Amino acid sequence: MMSGCTSGPRYGTDKTAFQQLTDDLGDSVSVTGKDPKNKGVRYAPRPSLVLPTDTAKATLVEPQKSIASKDNPEWVESPEETRARLVKDADENSDRSDFRSPLAGSGIDGGRPTTEAQTKAYREARAIQKGSNLDERRYISDPPTEYRQVDDPAKLDDVGEPELKKQKKRTKDAAVAGSGKQWWNLLQ
Repeated sequence: MMSGCTSGPRYGTDKTAFQQLTDDLGDSVSVTGKDPKNKGVRYAPRPSLVLPTDTAKATLVEPQKSIASKDNPEWVESPEETRARLVKDADENSDRSDFRSPLAGSGIDGGRPTTEAQTKAYREARAIQKGSNLDERRYISDPPTEYRQVDDPAKLDDVGEPELKKQKKRTKDAAVAGSGKQWWNLLQ
């Protein structure tokens, strides 16, 4: 039994299981604790930075100007800045009769979509729901168009059995189940 403990696996250490167990038990009851593994290591101070010579400094490339600033013409305009710009444009062009401000609304009356916009959105959503766009992929979650080909287009119009018929059938089956009759007796 003792030989099983002394010749067991080493678990990635240079000791057998029994030696590791005795070391762990000894460490757990010791008062002083383990010595640090890096006790005798000497650390050298960090060397100073290496700087280019004065002649090399003159030939260094100028750092690139930061493009992430408000001075960049491609910088995205905040909503407040956009509104202020549009209000300023509307004030400047208030005397022109042909000027139409984007703030006046485009298809929206008082924050609500117009009837035409609602009708158009409804028809688009209904067409998507009906599956009329089988030849194109509208969303990334849609399967590829090759997977959406139907062998019989009549299957697309089949809506199945009405819920009312299903409910009547379930009610009839429940009445038969509670009466003690068997299904084969109904055929006689």
